[in-house]
Amino acid sequence: MKKFFAISCLLILSISFLLAKEGMWIPILLEKYNIEEMHEMGFKLTAQDIFDVNNASMKDAVVLFGGGCTGEIISENGLLITNYHCGLRNIQSHSSVENDYLTEGFWAMSKEEELQNRGLTVKIMEFMEDVTEKVLEGTYGLENDEETEKVIQSNIQKIRKEASEDGKYEASVKPLFYGNQYFLYVYKVFRDIRLVGAPPSSIGKFGGDTDNWMWPRHTGDFSLFRIYADKNNKPASYSEDNVPYKPKKYFPISMKGVQPGDFTMVFGFPGSTMQYIPSREVDIVVNQRNPDRINIRDKKLDIIYDSMEKDPAVRIQYASKVNGISNSWKRWQGEIKGLKRLDAVNRKLEFEKEFKEWAKENGAWENKYKKVFSDFDGYYNQYSKYIKVSDFYSETVWRGADIFSIATQISSLVSFIENGREEDAINRINRTVSSIGNTLKDMDQATDEKLFAELLPVLVSDLENKYVPEKVRQLVNKFDKDKLIKKVYRKSVLTDMNKLKAILESGNMKKIGKLKNDPVVNLYRLLREHYEIEIRPFVTVIEKDIKATMKKYMAGIMEMKKGQPLYSDANLTLRVAYGKVEGYNPKDGVTYNYYTTLKGIMEKDNPEIYDYDVPDVLKEIYNSKDFGDYTVDGEVPVCFTASNHTTGGNSGSPVVNADGYLIGVNFDRCWEGTMSDIMFDPDQCRNIIIDIRYALFIIDKFAGAGYLLDEMELIK
Repeated sequence: MKKFFAISCLLILSISFLLAKEGMWIPILLEKYNIEEMHEMGFKLTAQDIFDVNNASMKDAVVLFGGGCTGEIISENGLLITNYHCGLRNIQSHSSVENDYLTEGFWAMSKEEELQNRGLTVKIMEFMEDVTEKVLEGTYGLENDEETEKVIQSNIQKIRKEASEDGKYEASVKPLFYGNQYFLYVYKVFRDIRLVGAPPSSIGKFGGDTDNWMWPRHTGDFSLFRIYADKNNKPASYSEDNVPYKPKKYFPISMKGVQPGDFTMVFGFPGSTMQYIPSREVDIVVNQRNPDRINIRDKKLDIIYDSMEKDPAVRIQYASKVNGISNSWKRWQGEIKGLKRLDAVNRKLEFEKEFKEWAKENGAWENKYKKVFSDFDGYYNQYSKYIKVSDFYSETVWRGADIFSIATQISSLVSFIENGREEDAINRINRTVSSIGNTLKDMDQATDEKLFAELLPVLVSDLENKYVPEKVRQLVNKFDKDKLIKKVYRKSVLTDMNKLKAILESGNMKKIGKLKNDPVVNLYRLLREHYEIEIRPFVTVIEKDIKATMKKYMAGIMEMKKGQPLYSDANLTLRVAYGKVEGYNPKDGVTYNYYTTLKGIMEKDNPEIYDYDVPDVLKEIYNSKDFGDYTVDGEVPVCFTASNHTTGGNSGSPVVNADGYLIGVNFDRCWEGTMSDIMFDPDQCRNIIIDIRYALFIIDKFAGAGYLLDEMELIK
């Protein structure tokens, strides 16, 4: 394995309004750009303690959990902690009405009781490297963007292939600063990950959607998993012969707690930010995209919540789905509020004016950047029209009723048959049957019917005629919602797993091909064909043009602010954010403290509301004051806030103190600061963290699984 890394001298600049606490920083560049400031803020370790390829460092204990969360290793036996909501899909998959782990929680009292999770992976980074020169080799002097991109992609494939060492590692190359820089990321991928423990949702999701994105917060948002490896400590598929993974590094856990002003660092995989988009796109986000998507999700959530409240089985089926729907729904609302409060569009315009003046002074406006801004105007005029339509299709069809998800699978098989690719259809059948079975397992037909009938008419009523197939428009206008269900949904075979499975597994291509006449499949194909011809190509081309223009604009910003620190947008790669423990003032006359306690949970207790129904065992512990070593001034700490710059993907990230000890697990941001993906406000942006002592308290006192603490290193 390669034992080196390269430090780019290209990078790190900044727009004038960036502050020290802001930023998601590349860990191999900390020594050059950040560590001095981190030390001034109280950090006691070195940059190599955080990230070192040749020696064990914190990066060896931080993992990419699943497809988009972070986790951290907290014992020499591969024990891993992440958020409850990150593990929710896996917890749900093991749950049933008879074994309702969502309601009751799950705790393995021995390694033999730990539960396998099919498809769940954990990735641990081996190294990262600046490969900008290798990626751009052969592109200098090329004027055609398509030809340039072909060379770039060819170079990337070569780099990935070499770094993967014939499949031993997973390698990816990702652009930073809109393609002005490229980094290689190499991972070990572990595929045997077992569920160890999870509190009941009344703890792990306490407060539900009402408290989501809010402070004060009292959510025990954590779950425990264990990484397994083969007898040589190498990644391996699930096997009873596998053993707990022995990590190079794991996090010691601090029992000392936090105080205002304490240094904090978040180390994880932030997903996506848009810090450098121009004013036109910010305007579209605030005044079009977010309001449109919020309104459609209002309808979805009303239907799903009503069904979940009436039926425990439906509550289990939709637990993970509703979490995904509501999470962005509420974030978008906070984002609008925050961006308006910051007057973000005008602040962007002010920076663009500053940029224009700089370009003129340096003789680069007329021949270079004037066209960049005129191109932005033209592209965004078209983009606003087509992204609106794309958002509506995404929310009402592609992410609408589950029956459309099944129709997607069937439509693919039918297309294979229609195009003479019967062998491909045959090879896809088993996977299709399995996928449909999983969809139906987590689908309640009555709920899905309501979603189907409520969402489909939104396309017709809210979009121009040319963006909806005429046959679909006629269908919706002909039938009311009840008849849409009776005449279309209930005449479909897609919800009858027995009939559908019999058709698919018969291997009869003629029978399978006739599924194109199924009313829902036919409807789906009309929508998909129209979208692929009339909408998607335009969105793709415009987004490609905007991206190419952003690359030029970003290069100009980097030149304008040369020598000043600048972080690239998040892209689900390993980053460091640092700040301090602190509360905030959300509005006039309101001051929020930096921490919450178990007392606040008891004050919120309401057995009539599922999300606030405190477990009896927890109430008994509270009344008995059997708190063990987990108290501060007689109360158990639950959560705290800090000024670290985080986003989606940072869920589950370790939050460490000045000594590098784990003090908490990041799980959210405050509502007033959700605009930080686009514009950071040091006064309002706070990340929300479960105090690690509360997690330990729940494991020990509530669950009676104190044996797990025996394998942790607790620093008192």
